[in-house]
Amino acid sequence: MKKPETSLRDALEDRILTGMIRPGERLDEAALAHEFNVSRTPIRQALFQLAATGLVEHIPRRGAFAAEVGPQKLSEMFEVIAELESLCARNCARRATALDVQELTALHRACAQAAGSGDSDAYYYANEEFHAAIRSIGGNGFLHGEIDRLQKRLQAYRRLQLRARDRMSSSLEEHETIVTAIKSGDSNAAAAAMRGHVSIQGDRFADLLATLSRTQAGHAA
Repeated sequence: MKKPETSLRDALEDRILTGMIRPGERLDEAALAHEFNVSRTPIRQALFQLAATGLVEHIPRRGAFAAEVGPQKLSEMFEVIAELESLCARNCARRATALDVQELTALHRACAQAAGSGDSDAYYYANEEFHAAIRSIGGNGFLHGEIDRLQKRLQAYRRLQLRARDRMSSSLEEHETIVTAIKSGDSNAAAAAMRGHVSIQGDRFADLLATLSRTQAGHAA
């Protein structure tokens, strides 16, 4: 279950991504606190978290404003994180024990349950636990830190991506391929499967941009 502060951050994140809060619009802490019936402290915390993702920009003496990430930069960030997570999967396939494989299998089942509920956000958080386990099993704390920093920038878009038609089901199939490769100790197959799972090119990238455009247009209407 998500923590209240996570739900608040996600709600503001959704408003920015869908265009309900437009790029360049000032985010008024007092007004948001009144709307969400909370104090200004959790609003301020949520805005700082969103600033770490690049969705919010803090301007001295002016306040917090909604930012926008262009498609070129977004594509480049996904390309990099796909390679980093691919390395994690490679390491995991080389180092996973039988107990580790059992843990990954259980986390994969949890993803399947979340997908079955039809809740893309629930699936996103289950998916994050699956990926976190692969990183942990693979080791390399420095690599984890680099992924964490980039993941903060991409979280909003990875959540939105899962709302595309059939994306949760295809993600589950990709998880199955990853787990099978790790279980068999095939590091090359695990790396390739993870790269394909995380990367967002071609039709998948076009779908994400279309989802962004459609939701933003809907709120602008």
